[in-house]
Amino acid sequence: MFPAIPVFPAAPDAQRWRRPFPGTPDQAAAARRFTTLLLPGCPVLDDILLTVDELVVNALRHTGSGRPGGIFTVEIARWGGSVAVAVTDEGAPSEPAVADAGDDAESGRGLRTVSLLATGWGWFGNDRSRTVAALFTPNAVSLCEAA
Repeated sequence: MFPAIPVFPAAPDAQRWRRPFPGTPDQAAAARRFTTLLLPGCPVLDDILLTVDELVVNALRHTGSGRPGGIFTVEIARWGGSVAVAVTDEGAPSEPAVADAGDDAESGRGLRTVSLLATGWGWFGNDRSRTVAALFTPNAVSLCEAA
């Protein structure tokens, strides 16, 4: 299991949810369902779901999380109208990076898509554990605040 390291700013009104998933391809859909349940009515939910999907798929394809027995953890935070999502995986020797995929490429656009949808994104970690996070700011998600 991964350590409970806070990924997002500690705001007094922050709501946070964290859930581990088995590192199997079918769990990308489970991570999207988890996110959907936490952000009902959010006007940019589709962008957030695509971001979660891209981060999970990258974890499964490029890190130890996709190996037999692997796991990944999804964390969702909401505060002051902002929403942040993060996926913590079992690490890899390479660094996550935005790539320029060719027109005919079937992959390689995930983090470029995330960088275009989110206000910002970043990562920290190493070959044993890594967290990739994306932030959606109040301008984009002010209606995502808790009722």
